[in-house]
Formats: sequence, structure tokens, C-alpha cells
Amino acid sequence: MFELVKEFNVLQAFGYTILLTVCSALGAFIIGVVVAILRVSPVPALRLFGTAYVNLVRNTPLTIIIFFCISGLMLAMNWYLLPDAASLNWQNFVWAVVGLSVYHAAFVAEAVRSGINTVPLGQAEAARAVGLPFVGTIREVILPQAMRGAIAPLGNTLIALTKNTTVVATVVALEASAVMKKMIEDRPDMLYLTFFIFALGFVLLTLPVGVLFTRLSKKLAVAR
Repeated sequence: MFELVKEFNVLQAFGYTILLTVCSALGAFIIGVVVAILRVSPVPALRLFGTAYVNLVRNTPLTIIIFFCISGLMLAMNWYLLPDAASLNWQNFVWAVVGLSVYHAAFVAEAVRSGINTVPLGQAEAARAVGLPFVGTIREVILPQAMRGAIAPLGNTLIALTKNTTVVATVVALEASAVMKKMIEDRPDMLYLTFFIFALGFVLLTLPVGVLFTRLSKKLAVAR
């Protein structure tokens, strides 16, 4: 098993998977928080936009989003996010991050909105009573409490994102599932061992995340 791991550089492949997960998670979190704020905005047009984003993106298959980013925006429209000197693999990698971020931002937005719904209405009313505008109320009062209530669903979204990185295997030859595909093609006699190696790898990536977020959700739970 160790010879197979070394031959196909499996550890490096999982390193790229972790990098893809972390970059996509940061992008999804930023976009998701913005969309969640839009969904609770007092402006009807902003609420409509936030709702439309969540419903549209969440019900669009991730494969279509990745394909649109790579084939549509990059190849058809020549929108390259890295300098021309960058390899095609890294160009695909960056667009894969964009696609994963846009898709999972819809789930982050719903997780954050669920956290916002746990904050008593009186908190927002008290903030407005002392003169805080909507943005200040969200930033200083609502979001700090909402994040504590959204830890568990955010952890579930991160685990789903980690597993969904396998979708980009057809366009990013660096990450784990693409290497697994190559191993199956080159070493069909090691099929079951290959599946075991990568199943174990993804368990080792996702299990600690689940344990960590479960403990955080219990530790940071707001007593009402």
C-alpha cells in the first residue's frame, strides 16, 4: 500500500484537495454571509436577490456550475484569473474554487440565516433604539450571536464541500479523486486497495472536522 501511495504521490494529491477545500470554504463563507445579510435586509429588492440566489444556486447541480466556469467563462470567453504563464491545471484550479465557492455559499447563507433566526427580535430592536443603523446592528449585535448558533450547520457544509471537491476531478488533475482515477486506469489490479486508500483519506479529512464543530457547537451554544 505504501509503495502505491508513494508511486502516485497520493499525499500531495490530498494536499491539493485540502488547499482546494480551504480556498473554497473561505470564498463560500464570505459570499454566504453577504447573501444571508441580503436575505434579512429591510430592502425588498435585496431580500428578493438573496432569496433568488439561494434557490437558484442550491437547485443547480454542482457539475453544471463547474462546467460553466471552466468551459463557459474560461475557455469560451477567455476569462483567465491567473497570468498567462500559469499552467492550465492551475487556471482550472482557480475556477474550480470559484465554482465551489458560489455553490456552497447558498448553503452557508442558509446556515447563517438559521443562526440569525435564533437571535431574539428584542436584540435588534434594542440596537435600533440606541441609534445603530441596519449594518451596525448586523455587524455588532446580530452576527456575533448568529455565528454561535450556526456552527453545526456550517460544519456540515464544510464536510459536504470537502467531499464535493471530487466533482472537479475531470478538470483539475492535481487533486485526490483525479489521482484515484489515474491509479484505477494504470493499476486495475489494485482496484480495491485504491478505493480503500482514498476512502480512508477522505474519512481522515472529514471526521476531525465533524468532531471539532460538534464540540464547538456545544461549547459556544448560547443559553436562552
